[in-house]
Amino acid sequence: MHIDFSRISAGDGEALADFLTGEEWPYHAGTQDRETVRRFAAEGRYDDDETRTFWILADGERAGLVKLQDLADDTPMFDLRVRKQWRGQGLGTAAVAWLTGYLFTELPDVLRIEGTTRQDNHAMRAVFRKSGYAKEGHYREAWPAPDGMRHDAVGYAILRRDWTSGTVTPPDWHDEP
Repeated sequence: MHIDFSRISAGDGEALADFLTGEEWPYHAGTQDRETVRRFAAEGRYDDDETRTFWILADGERAGLVKLQDLADDTPMFDLRVRKQWRGQGLGTAAVAWLTGYLFTELPDVLRIEGTTRQDNHAMRAVFRKSGYAKEGHYREAWPAPDGMRHDAVGYAILRRDWTSGTVTPPDWHDEP
């Protein structure tokens, strides 16, 4: 499978609406309706000074989406979505490797990259670990689900120096007196 990344264009509002509303995203908080996605796209919220969004293309098909956020900060975050039919085929791992290299290469002031997922999203947690990200936080009942349940959230990050050296520096979990 050939994987590529393509920055969204100004005319991608309808395609973004199709993508974001045409699937269930079980591990993403909140829901979006077509009109909101279209409006946000028209307002430039998917591609501006703070945000860049890319299609994940698998053999030319739009199989996923990577949204890079907080780009004016030294610690950007990202939203990663892979269509159901493409999950479990390595796209998440490829996307995180790509976005990590992209952010550290394109934005020299970035010191670290953060990502958060639900505790029960075992696939994404495995992607973080495979990609050199260290678990840095566990937030109890911090992730609301559409059904009203609250799930724990888990935060991961990678430091530029760890990415450069190929190491993972875990936090000091035993720092309390």
